[in-house]
Amino acid sequence: MPASAPAARFGRVLTAMATPFDEDGAVDLEGAVRLARTLVATGSDGLVLTGSTGEVPTLSDEERLSLWRVVGEAVTVPVLAGSTSNDTAHSVELTRAAARLPVAGILAVTPYYNRPPQSGLDAHFRAIAAASALPVVLYDIPVRTGRKIHSATILRLAREVPNIVGLKDAAGDPATTARLLAEAPAGFECYVGDDALTLPLLAVGAVGLIGVATHWAAPEFGEMIARFLDGERAGPLEIQRALLASMAFETGDDAPNPIPVKAMLRVMGLPAGQCRLPLGPAPEGLEERAKAVLADLDQWRSRRANRG
Repeated sequence: MPASAPAARFGRVLTAMATPFDEDGAVDLEGAVRLARTLVATGSDGLVLTGSTGEVPTLSDEERLSLWRVVGEAVTVPVLAGSTSNDTAHSVELTRAAARLPVAGILAVTPYYNRPPQSGLDAHFRAIAAASALPVVLYDIPVRTGRKIHSATILRLAREVPNIVGLKDAAGDPATTARLLAEAPAGFECYVGDDALTLPLLAVGAVGLIGVATHWAAPEFGEMIARFLDGERAGPLEIQRALLASMAFETGDDAPNPIPVKAMLRVMGLPAGQCRLPLGPAPEGLEERAKAVLADLDQWRSRRANRG
């Protein structure tokens, strides 16, 4: 990377890993290890466990702890644990437990459903950060939580809480992110939280991606990010266009994330299972759509390789 490229504490390409279930709907720990190792071998610099793609609302505390332990022990890349919920006391308890396991950091999502004021968000995140010495990445995704973390709140936390070190930005507002990062303290990192906004957010200072389509296209995302940060424009744009179908596939009203991710993993022969309710099993035809997306991407890869 050029000297001007921003740092990346956890790597450039992290995958928000799906949680595999067996045929009876139980967490498949052996499958999680296999999936994690495959993701690392195919281009993921780090993994985020038990986030929204990991179906965290349906997981018990014991299941979360088991996933953090077995995956953290199985890979050598950074593992971030989604240890929070909309209950501050519960989030503190799980964060303390995560700190005793082989994880590199905490992903702390905005409390959902109860829609707290900014003062409540501030106190919530401070309590989580105080629960351990692990670095904390705030996760701003108002479409799922019903509450935006205001830039003033993020900046105050970044300036005053040493181990709040970054943001996973899924707010869909690059202009606001640009202003935030212009004022953020040195070392505070922004990770893209929406695959489709990777290039726009890199352009305003993001350091990398916590992705979904990286389950099957991590090499392309990694190359796109590296080449963009190296000052190229045409190459990254070509890659982004090749990934548009993957980005469109990963979620939708008829099959919200992670239903399509798990369909793709099944097509690829990787551990997945179906989603637990209330998401439920994949709608008819989704695996055929996954095959088509993967086939189109493979054809692009072949054409590109033949070009030399």
